[in-house]
Amino acid sequence: DRKNLLPLTIFGGKDVINKHYYQTGAVREPFPAVLLPAKTFLFRIVQEAMSQLGFACQPPPDVETDDCLQEYTYLFNPDILKGKVAFITGGGSGIGFRIAEILMRHGCQTVIASRNLQRVTEAAKKLSAATGQRCLPLTLDVRQPQAIMAAVDEALHEFEKIDILVNNAAGNFLCPASALSFNGYKTVIEIDTLGTFNVSKVLYEKCLRANGGVIVNITATLSYKGQALQMHAGTAKAAIDAMTKHLAVEWGPDRIRVNSLAPGPILGTEGTRRLVPPGAESRNIYQEIPLQRAGNKTEIAHGVLYLASPLASYVTGTTLVMDGGCWMTTKNDFPALLGIASQSAKL
Repeated sequence: DRKNLLPLTIFGGKDVINKHYYQTGAVREPFPAVLLPAKTFLFRIVQEAMSQLGFACQPPPDVETDDCLQEYTYLFNPDILKGKVAFITGGGSGIGFRIAEILMRHGCQTVIASRNLQRVTEAAKKLSAATGQRCLPLTLDVRQPQAIMAAVDEALHEFEKIDILVNNAAGNFLCPASALSFNGYKTVIEIDTLGTFNVSKVLYEKCLRANGGVIVNITATLSYKGQALQMHAGTAKAAIDAMTKHLAVEWGPDRIRVNSLAPGPILGTEGTRRLVPPGAESRNIYQEIPLQRAGNKTEIAHGVLYLASPLASYVTGTTLVMDGGCWMTTKNDFPALLGIASQSAKL
């Protein structure tokens, strides 16, 4: 019957269907006419699936510059975030820019904040033109609570609410711990860890505590294996992952979900330009990754979209790792990596 044919079709194809029908029982007649439409339809499913082998690992289209996508295919309902407002730190470039774009393409209005007002102003114009959604550019330093409060007040004056916070502001460079300046370490901790807490606390007090919402913290896998030359960023991001769990527990009763997302090497980002050796693709360095490629910004934005959407309504206090399996297999050879570190990386 059709119910039995479907799994056979999906997993075995045409030959399995015929074998199942003709070799089970004594009947040796042609395929019943009543099932021919279903058989034709199922064969088409098989052909479609077989023509897209590896579809589950194919990256979506992306552009490496800080520009909007020229084409976009919806995998989620286009209105899944309709009427929502997102506040995104570091939203003027790289991953933050693409997160803003993808959320906006799904009905969300955004606030993008950065220390560089010119950058976020130009980004906001691009984002609004490409998506038709409102985007408010603001300047702030996540290390300064007063500046955050002023920015959030301006955002609430414009949109009256904020439903989603994406903590994406970060600072990083390659440097061995022995050469790391006191100020360099302090600065990374202040931007990444303290910045995440500062913005989260301000949004909680001014908006999220009363109305609920979602917080997504962009972290990293650096601490998972003690990544060489990354002690500063690794400890900062590990602290954010811990913070994610604590806030999920304490703020859950206020209907606030808090999660982290940890990207791997992502093309078209300042992080990759700073941290990945030049010519990495030509030297097949990405072949060490189980999925044998770097990720792209749209993939990370889709992860944030999932965590921010009702599809993740029962997901909180966890970290979504989006690195193609990178952290489990790539080398962590300190002497070799030392050769590509910038000894002048001082903030």
